[in-house]
Amino acid sequence: MSKRLALSVVAAAALCGSILACDGSTLVPQAMSAERRDRDAPLTIVLVHGAWADASGWYDVTRVLQDRGYNVVAVQNSLFSLAADIQTTKRVIDAQQGPIVVVGHSYGGAVITAAAAGNPKVKALVFVAAFAPDANEPVGALLQRFPDKGLGTALVPDAAGFLYIDTAKYPEVFANGLPLEQARAMATEQKPIAGGALGDPLTTAPAWKSIPSWYVVATEDRAINPDLERFMAKRMGAKTTELPAGHLVFIARHDEVARIIEQAAQ
Repeated sequence: MSKRLALSVVAAAALCGSILACDGSTLVPQAMSAERRDRDAPLTIVLVHGAWADASGWYDVTRVLQDRGYNVVAVQNSLFSLAADIQTTKRVIDAQQGPIVVVGHSYGGAVITAAAAGNPKVKALVFVAAFAPDANEPVGALLQRFPDKGLGTALVPDAAGFLYIDTAKYPEVFANGLPLEQARAMATEQKPIAGGALGDPLTTAPAWKSIPSWYVVATEDRAINPDLERFMAKRMGAKTTELPAGHLVFIARHDEVARIIEQAAQ
């Protein structure tokens, strides 16, 4: 092979997979291909748990949504700090292709309020008995507006400043409405949260100011006052549904909650 011919072969190979395909057809540039992948990818639902819980709590909701053909991802947050949980959740959201619906329960609502902001792929937010702070507003400030109905007096700090729920009070103040055996088992599995996470203010513009939002009010909630849930839902102009359940409404009424998430997805 002559030197000139060899150079031509190398140049053609460089073009194959970038501008021209090896059969001579035109390929879409890489940036355009990524845009097309995002446009053509199926919708993904990202689920974010709250305090004293982990991603496994979304099991029933996940199963229903998967049965209906949705791609579902549940975030596993550390609960070490609000900033760390926002970054973890943002990383999961940013990794998805195609349109996204982001769902947060309880403290997870504060997390998604920041983590979903500014991402054009996020088409809807769903808050399930969840905090939805405004800019520079910590969760603790919201609780002062409408005190909870028993959770605060059941919290027990450890030596490192992490908060647990007294296992004896857990069924009453956090898992009311669930079978007692199930609530007792969950009490032993609870994931504590750093006390400081509840006092950290939101440092970004809240996502709910620019993204359509849905809100599920748990009318028998003893961890977050239902009137606080109604206040936050009204403030964000969310499409609101009230369900007769305690704080773990996404477990007790998983079919209805999944249906609301699906409405947001559509």
